[in-house]
Amino acid sequence: MDFPFCDAPNTATIVCCHVINKESPILYVSHDEDDGMWQFLCGKSHNEAEARIISLQEAFEIDNSVGELKDMPCGYYATREGRKSHWSIKKNLRTYKLEFEE
Repeated sequence: MDFPFCDAPNTATIVCCHVINKESPILYVSHDEDDGMWQFLCGKSHNEAEARIISLQEAFEIDNSVGELKDMPCGYYATREGRKSHWSIKKNLRTYKLEFEE
């Protein structure tokens, strides 16, 4: 499958260890308004040690269905119930950065 995003394949993205270790599917994706960064998360709470930086290409390779979100503008996020569920895209009404429990 061809890489669908307008951002470069080597664009840095945030993922959680659950996603990168393929323990959990990607259930939450945000395209941050302040810096344009993508986040691909499992939807659980995390601590800082669970964050990883990978390329947008690597995130797409983990789960090609995130390519459906290629046109999601900055300031929006998408959620779904499970790997085969449809994405629900919403405008982020507040500035949100991945918040880690201490």
